[in-house]
Amino acid sequence: QVQLVESGGGLVQAGGSLRLSCAASRLTFSNYAMGWFRQAPGKAREFVAAINWSGGSTIYADSVKGRFTISRDKANNTVSLQMNSLKPEDTAVYYCAASARWGSMTNQYQYGYWGQGTQVTVSS
Repeated sequence: QVQLVESGGGLVQAGGSLRLSCAASRLTFSNYAMGWFRQAPGKAREFVAAINWSGGSTIYADSVKGRFTISRDKANNTVSLQMNSLKPEDTAVYYCAASARWGSMTNQYQYGYWGQGTQVTVSS
C-alpha cells in the first residue's frame, strides 16, 4: 500500500521559516509528480505547489510564489516544501499528494495518493 508521510510542521512566528518533508514508500517515486495542498479550518483544500517527475518543472499558487520552494530528492523518495516569510494566513494542515499525470496539477482530483497531513501554525 502506498504511503506518503509528512513531517516538519509546527508553530512558528510570522516571518519565520519551516521545511516540510514528505516521504513516499511503496510507489515508483520517479513515475509520479508530487504536490502540496493545504486546508485551513472552515475552508476548502487549496493547491500550494507541485513538481514534475524530474524536478525540472514546478508550479506555485500565487499566494506562496516567491516565498515557498518545492523540491524532490529522488535518492530518498522525498519531496520537500521550504516555506519562508510565513504569514498567519499560511496556517493550515499541509498535505502531500502524488499524481501519475502532469497536468491540471492545481486540481486535487488529479492526485491518487495523499498523506495524512501536518499542522502548520503561524502566529502573529
